[in-house]
Amino acid sequence: MKNMLRSSRRPRAAFTLVELLVVIAIIGILAAMILPALAVAKTAALKAKAKMEASDLVTAIQAYDADYGRFPVSAAAQNIATVNAKFGKNPDFTYGGNFFQPDGSAYAVQTQGLLLTNDEVISILMDITNYPSGAATVNNGHVKNPKQNKYLSVKMQTDTKSPGVGTDLVYRDPWGNPYIITMDLSYDDQCEDAFYARQQVSQQNGTAGYNGLVCPSSGGDHFQYHGKVMVWSAGPTVKGKGIVDYAKPANDPANKNHVLSWQ
Repeated sequence: MKNMLRSSRRPRAAFTLVELLVVIAIIGILAAMILPALAVAKTAALKAKAKMEASDLVTAIQAYDADYGRFPVSAAAQNIATVNAKFGKNPDFTYGGNFFQPDGSAYAVQTQGLLLTNDEVISILMDITNYPSGAATVNNGHVKNPKQNKYLSVKMQTDTKSPGVGTDLVYRDPWGNPYIITMDLSYDDQCEDAFYARQQVSQQNGTAGYNGLVCPSSGGDHFQYHGKVMVWSAGPTVKGKGIVDYAKPANDPANKNHVLSWQ
């Protein structure tokens, strides 16, 4: 009886080397198919996040304007806007930053020679009187926000590279680049962003521009958004860099992935 039981047992089947290699190859093929789809989904999720954050910034700025009858800008920004208007230049102000062109060269989004990042706006909207270093912000003593209202709630970071508000109070998008904010300091309900006002970027057909922008005349760098505030992100980075191209249209690969609050 014991011999019969022993003879009825069969050795457990095992993978041969060839079978194991086939399984590994199949897993590799599946991974190669899935990873690009995951990357696309991740990028789409980050763009949706950037869109929401840009919209929240617009809402916060409009709420501040409704409370105080002015925009959350510094005296320096207001003064350059006034001077520009006097000489027939763009009367609005863009809080920009440093970016890169596709060839790797640096490019600053700025207002007529004055480069300011959005830390001034953030310190006012979040009612922050001092930088983490102790230095005073433009809202020192709550001078720009005497009601001490918190118009914006954003995660604070411990560096100057991560998404969110860094130790320099710059609000960065999901890819670590500063949000660009433009406000209608001429109060004519027409907003001209320092980058998107450019004819080379926004002109589509005559006075009609990409992304719903319009130029009031037949030429010049005056493409406008009908509204008071424009906020945008440079979007997904290319080799770790935020890319803009001031010489290419908005639908060019260098610019088409920007995330715009007004679209």
